[in-house]
Amino acid sequence: MPLRRREFLQLAASVATTAALPNVARAQSYPSRPVRLMVGFPPGGGVDVVARIIAESLSSRFGQQFVVENRPGAGSNLATEAVAKAPPDGYTLLLMSVSAAINAALDRDLNFSLVRDIAPVAGIMRVPGVMEVSSRFPAKTVPEFIAYAKGNPGKINMASAGNGTLQHLCGEMFKQMTGVQMVHIPYRGSAAALTALMAGEAQATFDPLPSSVELIRSGKLRALAVTSATRTDALPGIPTVGEYVAGFEASAWYGLGAPTKTPAEIVQELNAATNGALADATIEKRLTNLGGNIIPGPPSLFGGLVADDISKWRRVIKAAGMNSG
Repeated sequence: MPLRRREFLQLAASVATTAALPNVARAQSYPSRPVRLMVGFPPGGGVDVVARIIAESLSSRFGQQFVVENRPGAGSNLATEAVAKAPPDGYTLLLMSVSAAINAALDRDLNFSLVRDIAPVAGIMRVPGVMEVSSRFPAKTVPEFIAYAKGNPGKINMASAGNGTLQHLCGEMFKQMTGVQMVHIPYRGSAAALTALMAGEAQATFDPLPSSVELIRSGKLRALAVTSATRTDALPGIPTVGEYVAGFEASAWYGLGAPTKTPAEIVQELNAATNGALADATIEKRLTNLGGNIIPGPPSLFGGLVADDISKWRRVIKAAGMNSG
């Protein structure tokens, strides 16, 4: 079903402005028992780490436990479906990531709709990716990479963490915007893709910064550019892809979602508490140490980010001719 961005933004706005009287009483006693925070990936990964930082802060602020529950599988769709079908009472939340937007953009036959069934609650942070090559690769800049790729069509293997992942779609978008040819090689996760890059099985990848930054700093991999709209302090002196390829931007992001009919007062309480956590210097430092930037704001701001990313990745997927069935 095509994304209707206006509908999604109206949904985000509605949770901030409408509520029936019975919901007021429910919100005033919220939360009276532990809250589940669903994560669509295994423990230890970036999404899980962010979830546990936020859950710890929310537990402290509300005086009630926010318990992280990992439900990996189907590219995070299992966790998203669990929240979409949960009672809309604020006791089952979703730690959303860019994977949710990509899954929505793929238009697969799912038992839920991200746009219809999940209401945006609060943004948490954005994390840039990094366009990187093996230390033995001849190109040292994005223009040199483009020139080499055009002079050696089809001879560059582009590693990713799997079909339909952010790494994959970043590479597809780069190909579309520059006209270069690269052979996509999907691996089982970022670690395997980075290992292949260091071993020379692949020559390039677009990886989230946290999993690559130490390999770059140690000289095992070479960063050509970051994929965010602005440069990052984590890699001083490294330009953005957009400085050479106008309009190129891609980043991972994290935020909170809830079932769509969750009372507006509860959504607002969660939004305020999350923004409060992001304003805490200790929490901010723990998050920014992961290589990203916090994105506080109202539900509508986060909803706009999600809607824009679904639209962007849908265009990339269509242009790439990727199977969305």
